[in-house]
Amino acid sequence: MRLFHISSMATEGHNVDANLLTIGRDHGHYFSKKTFGKPTYCHHCCDKIWGMLTQGYACEICNFVCHDKCLKTVVSYCSGVALQLIKNPVAHTWSAPALIKRKYCCVCRKRTDESFSVECEVCEYFVHVDCSDLAVSDCKEAATYVPNIENVNMTQYHHMREGNLPKDSKCVVCRKSCFSTECLAGMRCEWCGQTAHALCYRQMGKECEFGVLRKIMLPPNSLTIPRTELPMEQLLNITSHDQPQSLSSPSKIQADDVSSSGDDLKEREDVEILRIFDGNASLRAQVSRTASVPKTATVQQIRDAALRRFHIMDNSENYYVTQIVGDGEEEPLDDPVPLRNVKRPEGRRAQIFLRYRDDPETDTVKIYGGWLRRVPVTFCNLIILKDTVVQDLVTEALDKFGLDGSTWNRYNLIEVSLDRGVAERTCNPQENMLQLVRNLRKDSLRRYHVVRFYVQEKEDPHDHAVFVGNLPVSLAQRQYERILLKLLGAKEKPFTAIGPIYFEYGSLVITFNTPKAATAAVQKLQNAVYEDKKLNVLCLPNVQPQMLPADAEPLLVLVNVKSGGCQGTDLIQSFRKLLNPFQVFDVLKGGPLVGLYVFRNIPKYKILACGGDGTIGWVLQCLDIAKQDAACFSPPCGIVPLGTGNDLARVLRWGGGYTGEENPLDILKDVIEADEVRLDRWAVVFHEEERSQAPNTVQTNTVEAEQTMNNPEDQTSMIIMNNYFGIGIDADVCLKFHNKRDANPEKFQSRLFNKTQYAKIGLQKMFFERTCKDLWKRIELEVDGKAIELPNIEGIVVLNLLSWGSGANPWGTAKEEGVFSKPTHYDGLLEVVGISDVSRLGLIQSKLAAGIRIAQGGSIRITTHEEWPVQVDGEPHIQPPGTITILKSALRAQMLKKAKKSRRGIAASSQVRAVASEGSPSGPLGVPSSLGDPSHGKSTPDALGDSDEEGDAFL
Repeated sequence: MRLFHISSMATEGHNVDANLLTIGRDHGHYFSKKTFGKPTYCHHCCDKIWGMLTQGYACEICNFVCHDKCLKTVVSYCSGVALQLIKNPVAHTWSAPALIKRKYCCVCRKRTDESFSVECEVCEYFVHVDCSDLAVSDCKEAATYVPNIENVNMTQYHHMREGNLPKDSKCVVCRKSCFSTECLAGMRCEWCGQTAHALCYRQMGKECEFGVLRKIMLPPNSLTIPRTELPMEQLLNITSHDQPQSLSSPSKIQADDVSSSGDDLKEREDVEILRIFDGNASLRAQVSRTASVPKTATVQQIRDAALRRFHIMDNSENYYVTQIVGDGEEEPLDDPVPLRNVKRPEGRRAQIFLRYRDDPETDTVKIYGGWLRRVPVTFCNLIILKDTVVQDLVTEALDKFGLDGSTWNRYNLIEVSLDRGVAERTCNPQENMLQLVRNLRKDSLRRYHVVRFYVQEKEDPHDHAVFVGNLPVSLAQRQYERILLKLLGAKEKPFTAIGPIYFEYGSLVITFNTPKAATAAVQKLQNAVYEDKKLNVLCLPNVQPQMLPADAEPLLVLVNVKSGGCQGTDLIQSFRKLLNPFQVFDVLKGGPLVGLYVFRNIPKYKILACGGDGTIGWVLQCLDIAKQDAACFSPPCGIVPLGTGNDLARVLRWGGGYTGEENPLDILKDVIEADEVRLDRWAVVFHEEERSQAPNTVQTNTVEAEQTMNNPEDQTSMIIMNNYFGIGIDADVCLKFHNKRDANPEKFQSRLFNKTQYAKIGLQKMFFERTCKDLWKRIELEVDGKAIELPNIEGIVVLNLLSWGSGANPWGTAKEEGVFSKPTHYDGLLEVVGISDVSRLGLIQSKLAAGIRIAQGGSIRITTHEEWPVQVDGEPHIQPPGTITILKSALRAQMLKKAKKSRRGIAASSQVRAVASEGSPSGPLGVPSSLGDPSHGKSTPDALGDSDEEGDAFL
């Protein structure tokens, strides 16, 4: 008959369950009296420890230091047991190793700037590279949707993390500062950001409401992610780094490391240093841990020291030690003073095996129900016998969880290893459990103690959608299917559906029935190359809109990490920590379409585009394409200006450029408080002159010539304009700059350098290359169908915004008199301004002068008879002779305009923002059929960054 025990639910918080492990009053610490040779602070109360000798206590495993008076009230768990207390493990996503300043390692509690360290890009977890194998896999659980559970029945709990608090942290309980520069102390919720003292945090409420960002947060209970073998970096669309490896061996926290007395244990004559292996696998890999014990130590003392070194808090009577002799052979240690006769290889330390006393007939195993979430307990203890197989265990566990055991075939048993991350394996239903457990213990006791068995439903609520980008553009669906089948090496479709297809960008979404099929496809496609281009392949999360609160407006964050000298890299990491990481996307990996597809079923949401003017235009272009099939037709878009020009951001009060000093939390608060305004958009249609032959020339009857004569529409293209259009001198300077940057992109990483280059080009144009001096004689301008006589100018700028070339205003600030009305970005009118020469261009840019006001109207037509440089929103090119028509587009955009500072501080939850007086919600969007497809324009940014960021930024 099998025995069982069901644990009670934890009271420690959502991610920690103290009942998962039997630990004493000291929370897994192994305290001993210490004398500190330098000023030391208590990790519990943060006060200085005073005294001359044996001033306090220190844990020999994790270096936790405290007063004698604080010993009884310690609430911080030792890092030796922390990994085994996590209810639902989630792997961290590590950054590249670096010397991280002013932080503390979450494992050994020492400063991270003392040696190379890594940090999680999703949560506030810092760890030395040498401590990384003891890191606790308790990253934010960002996707917790459970089918058949209503939103009202889902509760979000705090996810508490110890230490590394922000400088201005205040305890939510006692209202006093809980920040410390001297040690790893204090507690912080990874979701809502609430902070508290270690003494106070137990008095906090258990439920988390996401704090000030609640309205724009994508709740974890509304999200599913694929159950795949893919690493978390790929699911989060994060550039993966190698798993942090130790610099020497896994012996990360040596016994001599935790000594504060200054004595070097290796040199003491009464101490023996032992190499300890925890199983056959560690011996084969020659990966051991060292322990320092007295030379007179008994077998029991050696065993207990070995257990501490491997962070095993089990009953010590179940373990024994042996010495390793020869090639993996072992002998028992049974001498009263075993180190007198222990065998030591020449020039090496004695080698010891730590072993478990197996019962040949029976064993006990814990079965967790974590992902079921409908069970009232965390785990159950089951007795397994010689003939117990996985199927039997699942049946018994379901009965103990209060579910129907006869439905065992609807469930899998998942073996989850928490060793250096999270790795999963589905167990075979006929696999022998007793043999499986024994093999795990034989290979590695450490790994056995970080392996768990979870019961999981086979039915997966996730829609296994895979985004594939960087394919050839504008192909037919059958052609895309043939390409995918060829790359997958399949004769029949392994996917169940294809679409939507974004023909203009060569991107599409394919859907699979099972996680296994999706994983196999991703693994093949992520390394695939087609037409010398590597594909962008992403597994996508899935949003369940019915789980969103009624007043929620989740924020879709789109970041161009290459904009503004790569400032976006730090910004995207900050946003992932503040929000749900699955609502933050890097647009260089698949473009804005990836995030727009994920958010397609959300009825109301906002967008925050982080980049230059080119990135903003790219996002709006993709929104025009994706929103036709989306639940939210026109989500408002805010801006974090990372480029150099940032003219649209200036008009909407988001500033002239992100400096890195702004608090990302304040940016998100500004988004919550921002007003919705309308932005007029314009279609710039380029139509080249028909290249007909002269009468006396014999025309060759080629197919190409015939198409040119009979299909004049082929010579027409269109670009959607948001900011401004230029022809002549300003476009010429812009074109020269872009050519220089394309030749040496690595040099153009700073705003100051970029503007200096503009000034240099402008001076060359002023003295040596006046190629546009007769522009006013060589082009024709019509505004609203009326011919306009041009003054003596070298360039024309057509403005939708009163910001141009990094904040300049060519229209000027003088009052409008007579025929002109006060211009805005929502009035349906464009302003036409003339630039007399390069010197006037520089004065306008320096805000010392204005241009020449020429006209104002809703339709502009420019006729040219020769090539001219032109630019649209800072994207320059040479335009052949023909006509350029600028018309009001039906494609409008809703933007977010930052509220004035006087309105800051109003609680975001109480805000009910009406549409601002600047404009009302736009009507149905669509491009007039005569204008063609806007997506075939020329303004798609280069993958390396914004081609328009420095547009007209001439000094």
